[in-house]
Amino acid sequence: MADSVSHHDTLVVLRRANTTLQQFHSSPSSSNATFTTKFLPFQLYPSAPQAGESKYDWYKKTKYANSEERMKMYTTLMSAYGAPLHIDFRFDGLVANTLQAHRVLQHYQEENGSEVADKIVNSLYEQYFEQAQHPSSPETLLKATTAAGIEEMDARKFIEAEDEGLQDVKMLVREQAGNGVDSVPYIVFEGRRRDFTLEGAKEVPEYLKVLEQVAKESS
Repeated sequence: MADSVSHHDTLVVLRRANTTLQQFHSSPSSSNATFTTKFLPFQLYPSAPQAGESKYDWYKKTKYANSEERMKMYTTLMSAYGAPLHIDFRFDGLVANTLQAHRVLQHYQEENGSEVADKIVNSLYEQYFEQAQHPSSPETLLKATTAAGIEEMDARKFIEAEDEGLQDVKMLVREQAGNGVDSVPYIVFEGRRRDFTLEGAKEVPEYLKVLEQVAKESS
């Protein structure tokens, strides 16, 4: 899964994906396949400053040609998408460079596995999209790693070492671009016979259909 910690659709898809996996694991098909989530980095706004700028103004200017009417339509639509998933989107706060968040996520995904990575992502998304926190500040990253059960001293040390693992993350970002990923959400389901790719926000039944097909081809 290619992820961005600053695109509203990604939280919608994360919640739907979690629901899909829960449904799949309780179905008979689950005996034929096991799925593990892996997050790969994508930067929606790679030139964004670390200090950040107004999220609302950035979306209105960059996506909707400074149209207040179109921006209002967007916030209304995303709020409607979020409501059934118990997501209370906020559109204030800052949009900022997310590279440090990706660096921390990739490090602990490699060191501690997919469950820890999933908890980090969930915390990052909740803080940014629902609490209007900075997407990659040291405070945000420390709260996310703590929520994932990482020992605070270890997490703080890695978060403060901003260059550690940075080149590896930049390489992964370039790899995603080389693989044709130019937007998120972007999910690849790896199967035994073939892979399936879904782009954009899909509904749970569509994700579940793919999981069941992968399981069928794995039996």
